[in-house]
Amino acid sequence: MIEIKGAEITDLNLVRELAYAIWPSSYGSILDPQQLNYMLNLIYSISSLEHQYTVLKHHFVLVFENKIPIGFASYSPHKDASVYHLNKIYVLPDQQGKRIGKKMLNYVTEEIKKAGAASLQLNVNRHNKALQFYERQGFKIIREEDIDIGEGYFMNDYVMELKL
Repeated sequence: MIEIKGAEITDLNLVRELAYAIWPSSYGSILDPQQLNYMLNLIYSISSLEHQYTVLKHHFVLVFENKIPIGFASYSPHKDASVYHLNKIYVLPDQQGKRIGKKMLNYVTEEIKKAGAASLQLNVNRHNKALQFYERQGFKIIREEDIDIGEGYFMNDYVMELKL
């Protein structure tokens, strides 16, 4: 049984654990190990996750199968509240291909529609195989973006958008 629910600040350790279990598989072929570790520490330290939750107002979502955590997502409004950003969406490698990502995405889109959103945007690495997943869900590339994340590393992304 799949259960998707909003996460509380007390769940951020679980988000961190899932990220550390998922990222090597998701990014190991497109990021060198130093950049992968740098980004995990930058984005998924408890202090960073707490900042995202409390200051940046990211809404975290956890997905469970038979009460076992298997993935997470987060989203937040842009300054223009009719546009939301999907900050994260990840599923454990052995759980991929079961339409869990699609279920989480549907959960997020339903939540943001209730808040008056007209579209959902996301960033995806230009070499990430998830690009095809997002295209199948109806996202369109709207621009390229290179983001300096420090220590000489860049995120080389597409920005994609789904009209709701």
